[in-house]
Amino acid sequence: MSGSGGWAVAAVSAVTGGYALVSRRLAATVVSAPMVFTAAGVLIGPVGLGLLDLERDTGPVLALAEVALALVLFTDAATVRSEEFRNGWFLPVRLLSVGLPLTIAGGGLLAWALLPGLTGWELLLVGVVLAPTDASVGKAAVFARRIPAVVRHGLNAECGLNECLVLPVFAVLLAGLPGTAASHQGVAGILRQVLLLSPALGLATGGLGGVLLSRSWGAGRVTDDWRRILPLALAAGAGALAAATGGSPFVAAWVAGFAFAAALRAGPSPEAVPAGQDAEDDTLESVEHLAAFLASLTFLVFGAVLLGPALQHLSLHVLAYAVLSLTAVRMLPTALALAGSRLSPPTLAYTGWFGPRGLPSLVLGLLVAAEKVPGARLMGTVIAVTVGLGILLHGVSSVPLADRYGRWYEQAKARRPSLREAVSDRVTGEHVLPEWKNR
Repeated sequence: MSGSGGWAVAAVSAVTGGYALVSRRLAATVVSAPMVFTAAGVLIGPVGLGLLDLERDTGPVLALAEVALALVLFTDAATVRSEEFRNGWFLPVRLLSVGLPLTIAGGGLLAWALLPGLTGWELLLVGVVLAPTDASVGKAAVFARRIPAVVRHGLNAECGLNECLVLPVFAVLLAGLPGTAASHQGVAGILRQVLLLSPALGLATGGLGGVLLSRSWGAGRVTDDWRRILPLALAAGAGALAAATGGSPFVAAWVAGFAFAAALRAGPSPEAVPAGQDAEDDTLESVEHLAAFLASLTFLVFGAVLLGPALQHLSLHVLAYAVLSLTAVRMLPTALALAGSRLSPPTLAYTGWFGPRGLPSLVLGLLVAAEKVPGARLMGTVIAVTVGLGILLHGVSSVPLADRYGRWYEQAKARRPSLREAVSDRVTGEHVLPEWKNR
């Protein structure tokens, strides 16, 4: 390890350890983990101490970001539950089928109006990268128990599913952009890899792993420690197989997570699970913790190698795009998607605002910025500023707005028991997220 690399690792360790020591206290404030790690990244990046740089550290930076996103996609897919669609299905379905395409189109049109010089492919690429949402940026807003279950489940399901819908489009656009590393495969080749081979590898890896674990666990042949390690091996294996065959490790990891959870649920219920403990949650807890840790490190790297340098090239057009992307480009499609749903205006505003950009956007932004194409610098700057502003605004607003919206909901439900937002609350047996998921 070189001298600069050693100092970088030491700085990252110091930030991680420092946050861990005050994490409980910060959890009750408007200061979120993504805010802390992103700010620390700016400090140790080229505009600060110069310990991390995208040009010098491209390989390690992209490897960390890709592994983090693959693990997050695996756990997101594995923890999406049917309970989240049972009575409030209309919310995530509308957000994904109507809101997501409109958000992509709106982001591309806004880029065309404010960012001259980008090609049509690049305009769409910006819209696609900034379309997926990330619940970790505003956890208090998504998981607060005062929020109606239909909204909590809807936003959580949207965040867990929209990345996989966006990833094939991103891969096709990147392959269609001349000069990128994937351009030699062509659009047709990428479509075959991403839509056929990668899902097949993920399905086989995750499904087989879930079936074998279920049988081995039921027969008492696997220890608790290794049961929790197996999902890590499955996520890594699915992603590695896809990467080795020219496919998308992200798509493979997402499908593997979904298939693994489905196979585990369908298998026999092990008697070793304590009363009140969900076998699936217990199995996935370790991979969720590791994914959260790597995601935090990725926010730090993002601040260092993408956001810090982007702030040096900030312009009014870039700032205007970031503000409009976080407001109009998200909130108008959300309102259109939920038209006729009988949800109240406060719910429409809350759902529209809390569509924060986070890990998926910043990882895809890093991949774009690392490409040697003419528009990469401008695209990377716009994506970095938008994600960075979202981390700040959604992090600061999540706790106070969740409290305010929760109070409104409690009062409105007391006045109108038939309130549309209360549909899931009237159903008994609502699934309660495990404690580690709510943190």
